[in-house]
Amino acid sequence: MPLAALRRAAKDSVSGLPRAFWWLWISTLVNRLGAFVATFMALYLTLDRGYSATYAGLVAALHGLGGVVSSLGAGVMTDRLGRRPTLLIAQTSTALSVALLGFMKDPLAIAAVAFLVGMASNASRPAVQAMMADIVRPEDRVRAFSLNYWAINLGFAISSTGAGFIAEFSYLAGFLIEAVMTLVCAIVVFVKLPESRPVRTAQEKAAEPDVGLGAVLRDGRFMGVVGLSFLVALIFQQGSVGLPVAMGEAGFTPADYGMAIAVNGVLIVALQIPVTRFIEHRDPQRLLVVSALLAGYGFGLTAFAGSIGVFALTVCVWTLAEIVNAPTQTGLVVRLSPLHGRGRYQGMYTLSWAVAALVAPLMSGFVIDRFGAEWLWGTCAVIGTVAAAGYWSLMRGLPAEGDGDGTVGVVPTPTVPAPDAVADRVPGVTG
Repeated sequence: MPLAALRRAAKDSVSGLPRAFWWLWISTLVNRLGAFVATFMALYLTLDRGYSATYAGLVAALHGLGGVVSSLGAGVMTDRLGRRPTLLIAQTSTALSVALLGFMKDPLAIAAVAFLVGMASNASRPAVQAMMADIVRPEDRVRAFSLNYWAINLGFAISSTGAGFIAEFSYLAGFLIEAVMTLVCAIVVFVKLPESRPVRTAQEKAAEPDVGLGAVLRDGRFMGVVGLSFLVALIFQQGSVGLPVAMGEAGFTPADYGMAIAVNGVLIVALQIPVTRFIEHRDPQRLLVVSALLAGYGFGLTAFAGSIGVFALTVCVWTLAEIVNAPTQTGLVVRLSPLHGRGRYQGMYTLSWAVAALVAPLMSGFVIDRFGAEWLWGTCAVIGTVAAAGYWSLMRGLPAEGDGDGTVGVVPTPTVPAPDAVADRVPGVTG
């Protein structure tokens, strides 16, 4: 592709998005650049502290449980307190709890603080997604979610590499660096991001009651999406829980697994933006059906892998599914969410991934121990097929997209400048 065409494609990928989005994007990137603890936590507990692998697994489970607990609470906070206060509380709490975790010596104290870290770190997700939906125009949301997902993976790829070097020097340094960088994110939010929660008039409050968690649970179509999201997340989680175990039992080394799984991060960084440009205006029903099938059968093909090259090829298949699924499904959640209930809806959606992170290790361990790894990959193919059928059925008759807030033809009243205002563009880029 000529250089001029590459420049034009890059410009098209970032143009037209509001300035506030880019500050939120920078906050996400900085946060993920400092995400060291999740990478080396198991090594820290087993090698540095001398605890057993069972204890390390328990701490990881408690960290995940904290995320499950905070998902819904953070969604309620996002709607009641606002996006900005929730982000500030979540990021400041994360910084303090991560720093505290680095100084804990007692096993009970480590487990308790790890639970707090899981709660705090997961609490920012509903607020980030709701704020992004508030400040980005409906036609640009899939692209915005994709760029945010790209920042998450780029930051994590860099931090994962740096974590090894930092751990050789000092595990405590890793905890403190993550705490400082998370605190920097909180400062960015405080200084650069205005509150984006739509303002409701007295007439609107009288005509439309508050959206409670009960209303979310009664929203059949949305809860169906949450259930399907859980199934898809259950598949994707096997890349970090089932795949390394299966490769180890087949005689491959941790370095072999590292080479195979590295393909995931490389492809996401390289393809997320161009693939999103291709899919952003296409039918989300078909995209979600295809992504569910690619995920299920991508992992299903792992049953036939006998070399690092074939393992890497299967990673390519399900990574493509991940690239398509992530922005499309997040955009669908926003589309089905009422304007004044975005936080609660995003919290429920986040819960599906948090629960999957808890269930996936149990599922993979049980199936591999009882039946063998081939049955795990076959199960993934079945789950992917069920999810694809679910998306096909659930999204039939979905109303044409209006403003993406769960209604058609209703114009929100944001408290930040309109996303199409010239002053709110990215500096030096015109939409």
